[in-house]
This record gives sequence, structure tokens and C-alpha cells, in this order.
Amino acid sequence: MEASEALNKLRWRCTRRAMLETDLLLGKFLDEIFPALTPQQAAAFVVLADLEDLELWPLVNGSQECDDVSQAEVVAMLRRVRVK
Repeated sequence: MEASEALNKLRWRCTRRAMLETDLLLGKFLDEIFPALTPQQAAAFVVLADLEDLELWPLVNGSQECDDVSQAEVVAMLRRVRVK
């Protein structure tokens, strides 16, 4: 799969969510932060983007901690994103 095709598929997964909050958050993160991630961080973000909203939202809003070290770093970045 071509890099642009993979990015388009990731964008679809990030912006077609069940929860508007997650949709906006992941979309903004993908546009503003994702391009600067290391390959390990990018891979962790892809795994997080594949989670259902009911699994992801508690991690992002801080009501649940992330047990995976590589994902926890990206979750911390997601927590800092401000969506208006």
C-alpha cells in the first residue's frame, strides 16, 4: 500500500467516529502532530485509532490510564490537544 493511501485510510478512521469529540480530536492530531511523530509513535497512534470510541475516550480524557508504554506516550500527546 502506498503511503498516501495508508494516510487516507487512517484519516478516514480518525474522522468517521461514533463520538464527535473523538472525531475532532483525532482529526486535529492527525493534521497537526502526526507528521512529526517518530515511526514508533506513529505505529502506536494507528493502534489507538483502531480502538472503539468507548475504549479510547477514557484514555484520552484521563479517566483511565494506558498500560502500554508506547501508546501512553501518544495518549499523553492526545490529552494536550485542544479542540474548539
